[in-house]
Amino acid sequence: MKDKRDYTLEQEQIARYAKALGHPARICILNFLASQDNCFFGDIHEVLPIAKATVSQHLSELKDAGLIKGEIESPKVRYCIDKENWEIAKQLMNKLFNSINPKEMCC
Repeated sequence: MKDKRDYTLEQEQIARYAKALGHPARICILNFLASQDNCFFGDIHEVLPIAKATVSQHLSELKDAGLIKGEIESPKVRYCIDKENWEIAKQLMNKLFNSINPKEMCC
């Protein structure tokens, strides 16, 4: 019987980024943040048609994945895209998409 392989660190990173990108609200948040130098929670909440608690959950997912940063500026939290991690995510996703050639697939 063949041993199961552990996932590589790269595969785990790609999956973490993909999960964080897996909701339209998070894409909207990223698009909004990309158009700003930084912004506060209230600014983000105003552009999304969802409850504040839900916006917080989406921000948390993006932050946990490392795609955004949040800094407390009491009493508010300021958010921006984490440029270093964004570049890593972009490189990993490009590598993944470039490594799979649909022309070579059997179906």
